[in-house]
Amino acid sequence: MTPPPDVHPPYLSPAYGSTVLRAPSLPPVTAKQDPEAVELTSPVFGHHEVDPLEADLTRRHDGEPIGERIVVTGRVLDSGGRPVRGTLVELWQANAAGRYHHDVDRHPAPLDPNFSGAGRCLTDDDGRYRFTTIKPGAYPWRNHQNAWRPAHIHFSVFGTAFTQRLVTQMYFPGDPLFPFDPIFQSVPDPAARERLVARFDLDVTEPEWALGYQFDVVLGSTPLES
Repeated sequence: MTPPPDVHPPYLSPAYGSTVLRAPSLPPVTAKQDPEAVELTSPVFGHHEVDPLEADLTRRHDGEPIGERIVVTGRVLDSGGRPVRGTLVELWQANAAGRYHHDVDRHPAPLDPNFSGAGRCLTDDDGRYRFTTIKPGAYPWRNHQNAWRPAHIHFSVFGTAFTQRLVTQMYFPGDPLFPFDPIFQSVPDPAARERLVARFDLDVTEPEWALGYQFDVVLGSTPLES
């Protein structure tokens, strides 16, 4: 029997240039410190409690951000399909012009003074999260000749402990850049790649306000960000 394909990208994916420098070249070393001690001394939610306003990236500044307003919602589930309650979900993204609010981003696209591109929330009793944000734009990234990233949102999700963290990316349906993106294509299994693509949902869409997308995260099955 042929083993099922791996859902996670390899640490070394030569088409994705920076993995050549980041991929481990030596066997892992066993940590001598007690893992439980690490969890007790590490930060969890930062220095402040999570404010509900942090889940609405369109209301964090004095004015309205530019771009297509969207609602992104879904559930965080464990590998058995059970909801992961009260867990921290963080996201960060480029603005509608495809530029991050970060000093390192020198893409000559406009910055939006009313959009900083980061938010967080806690899942409810059903494991559900919900964000209101702006659909990000594609951007060049110099990995290869004429390289462009598809529009995407980065997600960070914690499991039942601080050391159980999944970082992944959510994409939008029908993006023509999928076949040309080494990060998206680094996921070996085509079915797993499709799990990174959000589903448009008219029921989530708010009339005359924002389009809605569903994106579930299953810990252990959603591919990791390379």
